[in-house]
Amino acid sequence: MNKIPEAMRKELAALAALPETEVDFSDIPATSTSDWQGATRGKFYRPIKQQLTVRIDADVLEWLKSQGRGYQSRLNDILRTAMLEKLRHL
Repeated sequence: MNKIPEAMRKELAALAALPETEVDFSDIPATSTSDWQGATRGKFYRPIKQQLTVRIDADVLEWLKSQGRGYQSRLNDILRTAMLEKLRHL
């Protein structure tokens, strides 16, 4: 269910195809280091979740659950950390 009107989709596609050298950045104010103090990368990033069935060793699952609610989120955090670490070393 795509709620973006066709005219807007065409405009966005045309802008995406525009080379960066032709983009007019003159109306964007310059920033300084102090503007970015306290900034957090990805603060509002919410990846799309995908439901699946996975088999996990019983002792690992018990350990995750023993830490309280949110064991699936903890599992996801552990996997994301491992993924990002692996990507850093490629």
